[in-house]
Amino acid sequence: MADGAKNGRLIKTVACLGFADAHEHDELFKEAYEVGKALARAGYIVANGGGPGVMRATTLGAKAVGGHVIGVTFYPKDVAMFEGRDKNNPIDEEITGANYLERTLKLLEVGQAYVIFRGGTGTVSEFAMAWGLARLYFGHHKPLILYGKFWENIMAAFLANMRMRPEEFQVYRIVNSPEEVIKTLELFELALQHESHVYNPAEKAFEL
Repeated sequence: MADGAKNGRLIKTVACLGFADAHEHDELFKEAYEVGKALARAGYIVANGGGPGVMRATTLGAKAVGGHVIGVTFYPKDVAMFEGRDKNNPIDEEITGANYLERTLKLLEVGQAYVIFRGGTGTVSEFAMAWGLARLYFGHHKPLILYGKFWENIMAAFLANMRMRPEEFQVYRIVNSPEEVIKTLELFELALQHESHVYNPAEKAFEL
């Protein structure tokens, strides 16, 4: 069991979200692998969707240094455009949802923070839900780490074109290296440790 599960951290499990079609030779896959490795080395449990691409990369990175990985999966029957479970993603523990939405919500529930890589519409939907929840529970929210400089343009576009609130830009950080991921998690942890954490049992799954 990773150290993060027993050392008193608020953030114990970090969910990694990103492109399912990333291949092993892709820079994106390599980045995700290194982030998974860094998370496990720092004592965090890694969670992902149990599929290919970025999901498999973060698992392989974590497992390379003895980390523990949770896969939150869904076995589609009539969803032709969903990749499903990747038998080459060697997760340690599996949680299965009945449908895509349940699987997504369970993945957001399992993670106490999120690292979000470049991806497609599935990643966009996960990011949007995580961001919206962080704003709703601001102050005891689950923080987002947006991996890659390209996020700067995306977030600037939201600011320029949408009706945004100040706190929505306080729940995430943009980083460019595995080392920054760990440092940012530590900074988020310090900030959140100073907040009150009183929960509504029905909502506890989506707040810290």
